[in-house]
Amino acid sequence: MFELDFLKVRRLANQQVIAANQTRWYSPLSFMNISMRQTPSPDLPTVPEDEYKTPLGSNTTLVSNDTEAYTEQVGTIVINSREVGRRALRPQPSLDPNDPLNWSSWQKYSTYLTVCFFTFLATANASKFTVAVIPLSKEFKKSNFEIGYLVCFNILFLGVGNIFWVPLMRIIGKRPVFLISLPILAVTNVWAARTHNFNSLLASQIASGFAGAAAEASVPAVAADLFFVHQRGTVLMMFHMALSFGAFLGPLINSYVVPCGATWIVSIFIVHESSYYKRDVNAPFDSYPSKKTFIQKLSLTNGYNKDTSFLQALWNTIRVLAYPPVLWTGLTVGVFVGWGITVQLTSSRTFVQPPYNYKASFLGFICISGFIGTLIALFFGGKLIDVISNRVTKAHYGVREPEYRLYAFIIPAIVGPMGILLFGLTISEHRPWLEPAVGYAMDAFGLIAVNNVLVTYAVDSYLPLAGEVLVVTFVMRGVIGTVLALYSVKWMENVGQKNFFGMMVGVEYFMCAWVILFLIYGKRIRARTARYGPMV
Repeated sequence: MFELDFLKVRRLANQQVIAANQTRWYSPLSFMNISMRQTPSPDLPTVPEDEYKTPLGSNTTLVSNDTEAYTEQVGTIVINSREVGRRALRPQPSLDPNDPLNWSSWQKYSTYLTVCFFTFLATANASKFTVAVIPLSKEFKKSNFEIGYLVCFNILFLGVGNIFWVPLMRIIGKRPVFLISLPILAVTNVWAARTHNFNSLLASQIASGFAGAAAEASVPAVAADLFFVHQRGTVLMMFHMALSFGAFLGPLINSYVVPCGATWIVSIFIVHESSYYKRDVNAPFDSYPSKKTFIQKLSLTNGYNKDTSFLQALWNTIRVLAYPPVLWTGLTVGVFVGWGITVQLTSSRTFVQPPYNYKASFLGFICISGFIGTLIALFFGGKLIDVISNRVTKAHYGVREPEYRLYAFIIPAIVGPMGILLFGLTISEHRPWLEPAVGYAMDAFGLIAVNNVLVTYAVDSYLPLAGEVLVVTFVMRGVIGTVLALYSVKWMENVGQKNFFGMMVGVEYFMCAWVILFLIYGKRIRARTARYGPMV
């Protein structure tokens, strides 16, 4: 009789199994039987011959975990051939009971949904003045252009603030960042409610935007910590739904100060640290400490990383800009969000003036049409991208590429710009309010679905740098949104409403057309980017 070495069996079972004569690198379009030039395989680490293992009764070769780690690092995931058709767990969890991937569903979702609610509050805070341009202009005796500062500078710091919060998150962890920023957001809202001076109100908006930035790029990083790749599209849609609910329902919410304080209290007990360093899937169970108690989970030092510095984390964020998928994601998301802000500001000026002459309170109900569009996007930009990615992975015999997410990009990329065109044409011709409301809903659908597809694609491509990738995305979104919020009115006056919205549609379609390049050459681009920048 022989004694079964459990740990050795587990180590071998966790290694990827690929038939040596069948290992190929496919273009994401190859499953459609479209003839495309196959992208080259990146230079994988050489595995010494004595490290190859062959299981009993198998003709396949086990490739070392170093090869698998390198492959997944550039975005490609090769699932064990014995798991084709099943939901193979990637990233693979360790045996550590404190590994966030091993948390219970309750602990995962309570943490994640709480920080998503923080995102909702931050976005609602940013959108609260978008429908009040005319009343504020009269109260402070300022031009509409100057009142726009209240919105655009909040949006700017909502993006730029990530440059501070994400590097800090890499050092002290995510939980302390949330617990620091939430009370700042609450205090700045009390400040805004009590001031009667325009400059003071503007300062409070800048401060609240900076605090709210902590609920932007860090949240997808939490999703990457807690959930597996086959769940990522759905859970990231929860984040984008929180963003959209804040943007479209924010103007209807007046009592946002109390939820900020209440969310902070809840976060103390529910939001646990999700940062986890040096995961070793081969380490035995008894090498890990016991499961942390509830009190230990509340510690503010669980996510502390002594191996990095603020400047190094900041430098990595800047270097991520050199990755084409990240740059394209940031510019496209920025354009879609910027046009969405322009549509909101146009509504706030148009519907309160002749020939519409609606009250300011009516503008909040116009935003409901945008909310309806986001509900439709919940499937097309969320669950659908996981379904497509999983099925194409199965068709490719277990090879998963981030580009598989981009097939779900097509429908919202067509519908969203058409919504802007419909809104612009009906507004310029003073059509009944229901017609521009339909265009508004179409634009919201495209905005949310496109954002989630691209963010999921970027995170899948560079998972170890998920926070840095999202910093670039949200900074670009903030800068583009600010510029459009400031100058869209003058642009519209110079070229006319119809021409203005036509140009907007053209720019959006131009940005969307780049998806063809990434569908065909995305894998080659990722393979090359793994040789420079922070991925090295």
